[in-house]
Amino acid sequence: MKGNTLVKCVVPVLLHFHCVVFGGLSEAKQRPRVREIGLEIGLLKPGPLNAITDVAGVRVGHVTLVNGEKVRTGVTAVLPHEGNVFQKKVPAAIVVGNGFGKLVGYTQVEELGELETPIVLTNTLAVWDAARAVVEYTLAQPGNESVRSVNPVVGETNDGFLNDIRSFPVAREQVAEALRKASTGLVEEGSVGAGTGTVCMDWKGGIGTSSRRLPAKLGGYIVGVLVQTNYKGGTLQISGVPVGKELGKSYLKDQIEYEDGGSCMIIVATDAPLDARQLHRVARRAPLALANTGSSMSHGSGDYVIAFSTARPEESPRSDRGLPQGERLPDDNLSVFFQATLEATDEAIYNSLFKATTVTGINGHTAEALPVEEVKAIMKKYGRLK
Repeated sequence: MKGNTLVKCVVPVLLHFHCVVFGGLSEAKQRPRVREIGLEIGLLKPGPLNAITDVAGVRVGHVTLVNGEKVRTGVTAVLPHEGNVFQKKVPAAIVVGNGFGKLVGYTQVEELGELETPIVLTNTLAVWDAARAVVEYTLAQPGNESVRSVNPVVGETNDGFLNDIRSFPVAREQVAEALRKASTGLVEEGSVGAGTGTVCMDWKGGIGTSSRRLPAKLGGYIVGVLVQTNYKGGTLQISGVPVGKELGKSYLKDQIEYEDGGSCMIIVATDAPLDARQLHRVARRAPLALANTGSSMSHGSGDYVIAFSTARPEESPRSDRGLPQGERLPDDNLSVFFQATLEATDEAIYNSLFKATTVTGINGHTAEALPVEEVKAIMKKYGRLK
């Protein structure tokens, strides 16, 4: 496995597996986030962790699956708060950038404007097992003994270039584990969880996160973003610098190995009192970051944004879906949230690339890690770094 720090996990064929990838994690810890090379993205300042977990109560859990030479996949779970989400729903919205995807749960969120389960990200062919696992998790929550309808929200990207996706390696047990392990605090990034086998614009993609804190005079609210990057149609650019072209990997060049397509899942969280309609407007700004980073959201790309607010979870029964008029911010206040969402999504995408490690998977396919030192030299050449 030349150039790959992932370790192999040998397990009985009939058993499910969960492997902690010690070599890959060690390398990932040594790789910087984009801000750590001296590049500041945007105008607003990040929260203390520069992660989606800067939004109080939001938790993230990963399960990384690596087996032999073929399996490179996983699960990432995002929980909006520490309580029973079905009993304390949160205002939510989903925006479709390009709809070539298998997002489970979209229509009910669109219709009712609320989220009633955690959000799970995984690979394309695992979404239905993951959805059942989310339903099982929800039904098992104390207080849900009489529940007979659940709307699980599960997103995906296709990691089949590196992962033996047809072997269905993700089982309900791994989804349950990701939900159980979800925690506040630092969020692991790169080739982990649902980002284990992803590829982003001819480099290794993965999980990335970032946040922005609004100025105190504008409420001091937090906007946090988590991404699963796996899009291929485009040429990487960072802060307007044509990094992919400088590195010899640009869209439609003959030497590009990866097929057109891919996907990007974007989760936006905020503690601001926004209702579903306002969250939909906020979510519509996140795909602008895909363009900023060089993507054209190609034909085969499934690009989705799921946004939610933790300001006041709604109690069941659903007599009032969303915040009352007097308890939400005026629309005139939304522009700064648009800016915060764009900046945090930009930086989350860059972090997914900077933290990702080189991975070799099925059929010997390899996705190389973004060469950070070369990127730094390019950014200095264009005057972005001192």
